[in-house]
Amino acid sequence: MPRAGGNGERTAMTPSPGRRRELLAAAAEVFAAQGYNATTVRQIADAVGMLAGSLYYHFDSKESMLDEILAGFLDELWAGYAAVLAARLGPRETLEALVTESFREIDRHRAAVAIYQKEARHLAAQQPRFGYLADAQRNFEQAWLGTLERGVAAKVFRADLDIRLTYRFVRDTVWVAASWYRPGAQHGPEEIARQYLSMVLDGIALRN
Repeated sequence: MPRAGGNGERTAMTPSPGRRRELLAAAAEVFAAQGYNATTVRQIADAVGMLAGSLYYHFDSKESMLDEILAGFLDELWAGYAAVLAARLGPRETLEALVTESFREIDRHRAAVAIYQKEARHLAAQQPRFGYLADAQRNFEQAWLGTLERGVAAKVFRADLDIRLTYRFVRDTVWVAASWYRPGAQHGPEEIARQYLSMVLDGIALRN
């Protein structure tokens, strides 16, 4: 998915890639915990132990930081989805791979996922700079719906499924994990994906 964020202007004193990642990671955690509108530049600066004024040497605004956080996450997520779709797997295998890739992204970008869930609709509607969020949502929806439709046509998934309702259920079931998942916990993203897929595809009741 092409990058479609804002102008991305920076001052001459651009931090090293490592320092930049550190600043963005800290900002993402603050945005996720407090919400974008409630977060101040001073709070972000406090999180990384620097003066608020110093943060402006690295980013021109908190909006620029949010833009970079969300665009980076979505670009990486879509690259993973695109690779899955390009593999031309069967519909069930594609669904399994999309779910697994989603949990890997939650593992890598938990705070960004939480921000996206809370803020994307409002940001896309209110700020032209974030119009790419609506485009991302449409792209993801097409990937999931297309996979489910292929599965029904191939008689891999039940014919009586409401495709759009099924998509919303699977999507919400997966992405809500960002509210509780913590990297380094007992179960890694692949194991959690396996458990989720077992429940979604095979149910939880024993068959008589």
